[in-house]
Amino acid sequence: MPQQCFFCSQNMKEIDYKETDLLKKFISSQAKIIDPRHTGVCAKHQRKLAEAIKRARFLGLLAFSRK
Repeated sequence: MPQQCFFCSQNMKEIDYKETDLLKKFISSQAKIIDPRHTGVCAKHQRKLAEAIKRARFLGLLAFSRK
């Protein structure tokens, strides 16, 4: 059975790029965006999540990679 989307279950309409603690849950140890099949995020929220992570990286809130 597929997992319930985290953002749908929390009734979150928007994903804010400034919430780095939330975004870090969806990033691997190599700072890659985790596949939605593993996290259970729906397609609509996966697109918004990827955009928020990329914005946070561009502004320096999240790292592009781990050393």
